[in-house]
Amino acid sequence: MATVKAVVTGTLTSPSGLTEIISAGLHPVSIVLGRDIHLELVSSELDPVSGLEKPTIEGYAHKTKKEDDEVKFECEFKVNEGFGPVGAVLVENEHTKDIFIKDIVLHGFPEGPVTIGCSSWVCSKFQDPKKRVFFINKSFVPSETPLGLRRLREDELETLRGNGQGERKTSDRIYDYDVYNDLGDPDSSLEEKRPVLGGSEKFPYPRRCRTGRPPCKSDPESESKGSSIYVPRDEAFSEIKNATFTGKTVNSVLHAVLPAVHAAAIDTDLSFPFFTDINELYNDGITLPKPQEKRLTDFIPSIIKSVQDATESILKFETPEAMQRDSFFWLRDEEFSRQTLAGINPYTIQLVTEWPMKSKLDPSVYGPPESAITTEIVEYHIKGCMTVHEAIKQKKLFVIDYHDVFLPYVSAVRQLKGTTLYGSRTLFFLNPERTLMPVAIELTRPQMDGKPQWRQVFTPANNGTGSWLWRLAKAHVLAHDSGVHQLISHWLRTHCCAEPYVIATNRQLSAMHPIYRLLHPHLRYTMQINALARKYLINSAGIIENSFSPGKYSMELSSVVYKQWQFDLQALPKDLIHRGMAVADSTAPHGLKLAIEDYPFAKDGLLIWDSLKEWVTDYVHHYYKDSSLVESDRELQSWWWEIRNVGHGDKKDADGWPELKTASDLIEILTTIAWVASGHHAAVNFGQYAYAGYFPNRPTIARTNMPVEDPTEAVMKDFMERPETTLLNCFPSQVQATMVMAILDVLSDHSPDEEYLGQYAEPAWKEDAAIKAAFDRFHGRMKGIDGIIDTRNDDPNLKNRNGAGVIPYKLLKPFSKGGVTGQGVPYSVSI
Repeated sequence: MATVKAVVTGTLTSPSGLTEIISAGLHPVSIVLGRDIHLELVSSELDPVSGLEKPTIEGYAHKTKKEDDEVKFECEFKVNEGFGPVGAVLVENEHTKDIFIKDIVLHGFPEGPVTIGCSSWVCSKFQDPKKRVFFINKSFVPSETPLGLRRLREDELETLRGNGQGERKTSDRIYDYDVYNDLGDPDSSLEEKRPVLGGSEKFPYPRRCRTGRPPCKSDPESESKGSSIYVPRDEAFSEIKNATFTGKTVNSVLHAVLPAVHAAAIDTDLSFPFFTDINELYNDGITLPKPQEKRLTDFIPSIIKSVQDATESILKFETPEAMQRDSFFWLRDEEFSRQTLAGINPYTIQLVTEWPMKSKLDPSVYGPPESAITTEIVEYHIKGCMTVHEAIKQKKLFVIDYHDVFLPYVSAVRQLKGTTLYGSRTLFFLNPERTLMPVAIELTRPQMDGKPQWRQVFTPANNGTGSWLWRLAKAHVLAHDSGVHQLISHWLRTHCCAEPYVIATNRQLSAMHPIYRLLHPHLRYTMQINALARKYLINSAGIIENSFSPGKYSMELSSVVYKQWQFDLQALPKDLIHRGMAVADSTAPHGLKLAIEDYPFAKDGLLIWDSLKEWVTDYVHHYYKDSSLVESDRELQSWWWEIRNVGHGDKKDADGWPELKTASDLIEILTTIAWVASGHHAAVNFGQYAYAGYFPNRPTIARTNMPVEDPTEAVMKDFMERPETTLLNCFPSQVQATMVMAILDVLSDHSPDEEYLGQYAEPAWKEDAAIKAAFDRFHGRMKGIDGIIDTRNDDPNLKNRNGAGVIPYKLLKPFSKGGVTGQGVPYSVSI
């Protein structure tokens, strides 16, 4: 018989004192006996005589010491030799508050300590009497599950799936699906009713986590609001992340800073009168009303500076990096072009492969399909160095095409106060220096309100009127790009499309499944940040609707774009090929030849993609040495079936879903999911303040039409006499700009406990020597990538990442310190 000591490391959400226990109605004897946590050791083996599960060995672990935020609980067990290997521990929390259990270590076995990684909140037994099960760190595919653990494995998955009934409680751990029917607030105002996204052919959408809240009184299709949005308990932010993010940034920016900005504004629609007034946001700041309760310094993120005395508070923003390097960067056409390849939305530029460019919209409704950008316009502006057809053949013409995306919404958006919209195309030419130069911008308004179609092509000009019209056209397409970036490249393709992966993984893959343990770090916190987005950012009358051009149609528009979404095209190599930005070439690095060699996002992204894929390959081949094991793994097959048919059920019959029959299939699927959560998200998220913190560079909204569209004498007179004012009036208002700057700072911030790709191994990965060695290689590759990117940024020949006033491309540098750094690739969509 062996004496085994269990050491539980955890964190109490609040001190568990006598008063708290007595007020909860517990018998004081529990304090005397120190019964803090009830543990049961579970054998991996069945009883050889009865064929049943062996009785568990029970004990009570009580608090022994507290170090900083951690609390240690200890318990001793007497374990008979015939008990067999421990496969799991059942845990019951006897406190009245949740406990976060980091791990349980069992000391005293001849083969050495047994570690059980938990990293989970365990609620009080008075909230949920069902015991929690934590499996040992060794991973098992279903067919290899030790016999003594099979029932527990199945029972735990049943618990996580729930029964689809009732409203979810904060303490629940249930993962289930629902449509996006909680973005509107019709009970507050019928103006805030929004269409249900998901479950219909008109508005298909990925699924989100079901909360079970009752329907609205005024609209039974919409879900009612609550003080918070349910996410399963283990999806909540860590204590550190919660303190730095929720407590001191998002909630506080929204509840303290932004209302104060509103209160300070005389007119919420007021433009900045001069560009010098924009600079004062960084130099002198905005005087705000004196806060009633707490100092703003208790709330605002580090990038925002506040100076306060007894009579006033001043809100001052940190100067964004791009502005620090070159205060005129936003005016330069070469920078406008460079950011399509090295900015925060490198996902929409594509190769021109047909001429003239054509729309796919119904010409009877939206006019001629052929673009108004003609051969003559292009050849004039590329200085006659080649014909258009030669440029297309040599892969010299590229386009950002938002014509078909926005044109169907122009009429509806223009009915909204303070915004306007066009369909747009922006054409670029790859010059002999291998950098892009803008050639033309086409803006289109469809026939509407009894007016015929209007469209015009704007080009860089050498005269005053043409130059200002060009700047105004750029402001419009930048607002379009800001909307597509935030709604499509960022929200839809990472946050939104990843949530079904989180739900399916927890519903169908046991915590002891090797693929669960591979994916788990890539899925952390995504559901929590998405819930916050639904509450504050993408909701009706939220930040997006108030400050981006599509207004109340923003989320609806993302649903329309989801109709073209394909799973396979989320893989970086296939995305680049699909957009014509690369072709397969076995002789080229990464097996791809880029259409633009100096494409920083693609070049650095492919380094991370290949490194991820190599790690995933090593991992999968370790557990699936025979591909037949993939097809026979019932948990894995259920997982993939549910992602396609439920989580992305509106797209289940679409192209692009790979089969899951072989190890190669699994590797491609897992690498794609991991890339979307890590590299893709980092590339479009953490540079937001650096590039958009100075909003003239990336205005989120265009509020006025081009002055030459249906020009009036008064409009043209104002434009000709004060073109700068015309541009400032087109930009976001003072309130809109300040709101967006504050929230972009928050979204660009790394938590101090951020977990970066390849930085630290998960506990279960360390248990197997082969997996640990594979991870060590992965870690080494990620450190190498960090150095490669530094070398590239120092190369003066790479003009898209090096030059006077140019921000080096750091968005895919793997590691970072906390704060707003413009670099660092976390494992997951965690902010």
